[in-house]
Amino acid sequence: MLIEAIRGSGDCELAGALDVASSLAIGNDAAAFLGHASGVPVVADLRAGLAHSEVLIDFTRPEGTLAHLKVCRELGVNVVIGTTGFGEGQKEKIADAARDIAIVMAPNMSVGVNVTLKLIEMATKALASGYDIEVIETHHRHKVDAPSGTALKMGEVIAQALGRDLKKCGVFARVGQTGERDASSIGFSSIRGGDVVGDHTVLFAGTGERIEITHKAGSRATYAEGSLRAVRFLAGKRKGLFDMFDVLELR
Repeated sequence: MLIEAIRGSGDCELAGALDVASSLAIGNDAAAFLGHASGVPVVADLRAGLAHSEVLIDFTRPEGTLAHLKVCRELGVNVVIGTTGFGEGQKEKIADAARDIAIVMAPNMSVGVNVTLKLIEMATKALASGYDIEVIETHHRHKVDAPSGTALKMGEVIAQALGRDLKKCGVFARVGQTGERDASSIGFSSIRGGDVVGDHTVLFAGTGERIEITHKAGSRATYAEGSLRAVRFLAGKRKGLFDMFDVLELR
């Protein structure tokens, strides 16, 4: 999706393509699957892949992203991070790297999702009392983390708008005799199955009414296009840690 988006962008150029050493794609032209020749081979050597690059777009796993980030910092290559599942200590390492290079990090690169986050922020402030808030997310059977990074980001946006700490008010599991719902809690539900790209809903349940704000992704192409928006945002920037609210001017 990223390669296809780059080819169709008109202002971005594929400079390198990386995969794990065991991949069957190693040595092949990166755009061969599209029936085109990009002249860029898929490699496992990170430094070789970054040799002519200005920005690395990274959708991998936390450990892989941090390893890539270390080399990018050395080489002065900016980074767009779409990886999710980072721990607090790992996030601190990313923030530290941003002292030397520019980074856009977001749990979801979709323009639509980030506009949805802004709508959730506005709704939360207007519905701060008298409404129970729940976050429901659905993803394909192969997703390895739960709740999704996007769902957690939604929870963070809600908690911040309410002046609460998500670590203290987030409820991530319910089973057995749970007692009545704590009015200050933010609940999460995760569903896994099939090939669902990603559905996210924030439910505001009041007395006599329910308000739902939902985003449904039908294709991963939306993540690729959002990533290129982030790449363009980083052009000319030397350092700093940014997110998609910065990219889309939603602050």
